[in-house]
Amino acid sequence: MTTYSTPSKKPHLTTFTLWIMTIATGLMVANIYYNQPLLSDIAHTYKTSNGIAGSVSMITQIGYAIGLFFIVPLADMFKRKRMMLYLIAIVFIALLGAAMAPSINILILASFLIGTTSLVPQLLIPMAAHLAHPSERGKKIGVVMGGLLIGILLSRTLSGFVGAHWGWRAMFYIAAALMLITWLVIFLFLPEVEPDYSGSYKELMGSLIHLFKNEPKLRFASLRGALCFACFSAFWTTIVFLLKENFNMGSDAAGLFGLVGAFGAIAAGLMGRLSDKMDPFKLSFFTLLLVLVSFIIFIFSSHSIAGLIVGVIVLDMGVQATHISNQSIIFSLNADARNRINTIYMVSYFIGGSAGTYMVSVLWGNYHWFGVCISGIILSSIAIVVHILNHRSRQKKANLA
Repeated sequence: MTTYSTPSKKPHLTTFTLWIMTIATGLMVANIYYNQPLLSDIAHTYKTSNGIAGSVSMITQIGYAIGLFFIVPLADMFKRKRMMLYLIAIVFIALLGAAMAPSINILILASFLIGTTSLVPQLLIPMAAHLAHPSERGKKIGVVMGGLLIGILLSRTLSGFVGAHWGWRAMFYIAAALMLITWLVIFLFLPEVEPDYSGSYKELMGSLIHLFKNEPKLRFASLRGALCFACFSAFWTTIVFLLKENFNMGSDAAGLFGLVGAFGAIAAGLMGRLSDKMDPFKLSFFTLLLVLVSFIIFIFSSHSIAGLIVGVIVLDMGVQATHISNQSIIFSLNADARNRINTIYMVSYFIGGSAGTYMVSVLWGNYHWFGVCISGIILSSIAIVVHILNHRSRQKKANLA
């Protein structure tokens, strides 16, 4: 039987602690995305195809999804700060392994380990929700989420610049150094959170199935998030190939698109504030429509930098605004199972991202940019259909009630 220990008095979430959590979130999530602008350089180093090099990004995301599923729920059983310190130590070793990898297969293995252990953001976001005062919970989560989004986007800018000037291996050495600093800061300044759950690991994992079955809003948010992140990953995995093929630009140019994407993320944050004023269905329909429109822009912009820039802003605004909407849904559910609910959502999210990366890595060889754009159009259209059908189903149930 699942049991809970008597909860101890929780620490206060100070502004200093919040900023530590936000910066650590950005630095940790960046580990997953450093490789994307470097894929063309990696392919050249190992004399392999772009498709095989693209599997480095895919495997990293698969590793992240697996870690989310099997490791993150343990935050309900063990001290969170201690878990974070162990994970950061392992990802430090994995980053060094990637930097020194003598073959593409070793790099893929190291990338899997990087993904599996770069989980600290998914411990910090629920931790912020736990420590924050209920009246400020949304605001505090939004700050940490800002660090997550900036880390995702600017990681590509940093890695593109480093890769162009010092080679792709240098980026992994730099990332390892950043993990040492992150470990030290968390060790010194982050408060510990005592676990409340005292059941077995088997019971803990079994509760994930129970939550998935009994929370239809969680299932809906997970599917919508997976489809959107598949679109997002499809674009960011292949933009470096397009820039090299059609514009003869390197990893630094691909990384600069991360700066462009940051504008979309900022706009998404502003759009998130509209959720209190607009009908949630209409707002989410609009954000999903933005994802679809972005790929229509992309299909006509294979030789236009200006068109790609516009498309990136629209894509990131749509994907990130939808992600914020999804998280507002899942964090309003069972507060006692917040880590596990977040696990289910984020596992689905990154499975979608891995599927998008794999799909376009396969399609690129025969269909190139056109295949990427058609894939994005199909996936975003499915997301819109799912959104509409879910809304109609909920309306029908409400009318019957």
